[in-house]
Amino acid sequence: MFHVKICGVTTAADAAMVAAAGADAIGLNFVAGSPRQLDLARGRLVAAAIPAGILKVGVFAGTSAADMLRLARELRLDAVQFHGHLDADREPFDPPGRCGELDGVPVIRAVRLDRSRPGSAGLASAREWIAAAAAAGAVPAMVIVDAAVTGNTSPGQLGGTGALVDWEALAGAGSLPMPMAIAGGLTPGNVAEAIRMTGLRAVDTASGVEAAPGRKDPRKVSDFVTAARRALEASR
Repeated sequence: MFHVKICGVTTAADAAMVAAAGADAIGLNFVAGSPRQLDLARGRLVAAAIPAGILKVGVFAGTSAADMLRLARELRLDAVQFHGHLDADREPFDPPGRCGELDGVPVIRAVRLDRSRPGSAGLASAREWIAAAAAAGAVPAMVIVDAAVTGNTSPGQLGGTGALVDWEALAGAGSLPMPMAIAGGLTPGNVAEAIRMTGLRAVDTASGVEAAPGRKDPRKVSDFVTAARRALEASR
């Protein structure tokens, strides 16, 4: 769905700047408690500043299908991203069946690499969730592997914290049955190495290109996009 996504954009000016820098997807965060959380009014301003051809992704955690569909229609989102837990014992939880409740709106699913389980077992929870989604009738169009979190992590800290994924462990965990991206602590200085080590063809960052939470740094954004695209081209 995308190759370079800049997430947590909070202003129209930043949206226009990110698009001009060459990102092909922009994330609008609606997760309660996040320093990048948008309300509907601000979301409208950001969405309106994103040019045609740039993927507009709404980021949610534990949000009902009805509320996600309402925002997707009002803001003309191209996709929604589930960033809640995979496990029903943790909140906020995004159940597998929710993919099929979104009336055809594409879903991007954030998953976590289980660092306590070696090899392919590191993505076992993700595979189980995807299999359950398939059994319920619809699967994500794309998966983002983000940094691990604990069961009591607050919703606002489920992403954008700067924590890194173990790239070597991710490379050894195998693939999932849809396109994969890597997130978690990516910066202009390390994104090329992340692409080289994991072999993944898509990257996502929020805090790694900021001057402050929710405020993107134009130089960091430009450097990140340039480094990512060079690395992706070199890895073909």
